[in-house]
Amino acid sequence: MLHTSKKLIVVVPMQGTLLLDIAGPCDVFTIANKVLGSDPSLHAGGYEILLAAPDATKKVITQSSVELLCPLRVTEIDRPIDTLLIAGLGTEFLNNTHQGFYKWLREMYPRMHRVGSVCIGAYALARAGILDGKRATTHWEFSQDFQDTHPQVKVDTNPFFIRDGNVYTSGGVSSGIDLALALVEEDYGREVAVKVARKLVFYLKRPGYQSQFGVLLDEHSLTNTVAGKLRPWMTAHLDQDLSVEQLAIHMNMSPRNFARVFLKESGLTPAKFVEKLRVEIARKYLEETDLSMEQIAEKCGLGGTVSMRRVFLRHLMISPSDYRRTFRTSLAAVPVI
Repeated sequence: MLHTSKKLIVVVPMQGTLLLDIAGPCDVFTIANKVLGSDPSLHAGGYEILLAAPDATKKVITQSSVELLCPLRVTEIDRPIDTLLIAGLGTEFLNNTHQGFYKWLREMYPRMHRVGSVCIGAYALARAGILDGKRATTHWEFSQDFQDTHPQVKVDTNPFFIRDGNVYTSGGVSSGIDLALALVEEDYGREVAVKVARKLVFYLKRPGYQSQFGVLLDEHSLTNTVAGKLRPWMTAHLDQDLSVEQLAIHMNMSPRNFARVFLKESGLTPAKFVEKLRVEIARKYLEETDLSMEQIAEKCGLGGTVSMRRVFLRHLMISPSDYRRTFRTSLAAVPVI
């Protein structure tokens, strides 16, 4: 459906956020205006973009030290808001600051056409109670903390963005661009969104999932655990039998006690841990070497290429070949282990 009046897009930049959380969506809507303006037959009003501060401090300092001066505070907006996007949060979000803003957001949300967040801006939506009972995503690195902090939210950090009703959440940093393009497509159709994506040299719908950018095993959390102590040895012997019995022998423990302690400390069974470790090392080979798929599958103990593909799809939702095309860093073979 086409509209002739401009849609007010309010972007709320939070202190200490990344500049791309703010600039990415803003640039998408700006390019959309140019695309719409170049085709009079569309009769579309496009967007008005407004930066609004969440509190009394109108100056927002990003992580890159770039300072932004918002023309007004959110509480000073006196006209209908079509879309409000919370552009990330700085590291101070752990202190649960901006209580006044969360209260305003909770009260104003019913009057908005839609509301959304970029990256860990999802915390603000959750604190305002807007995500209660809804599906949402955020930066993959904060997945567990977000779920622990807001158990009432159905967290899924695989998609680049999620829509649940009129609430939109996006994943890490650049996912704000994915979300903004989806909003343009929703407003003015696929053809306009495609033109915007082409001008930005960006996918309209990026292949894969957020999980392909994350890590399967958190090395720091495994320090001083059985899994952490075994990891270097397992990494060097991935092509061998890494059954519970063999791992227990290496740790001078009974298989039953080993499995119990391993699960308690790491939250994973030994078999699941070994599979994740094999995928992690296979990722490094795909990124940094020119070894064939067959060689990588063999070196990592993943059986053959069919088995490796199945495991990659289960953990990363992307095939090994697609992963290599996306993340390969060099054509030269580089030793990984």
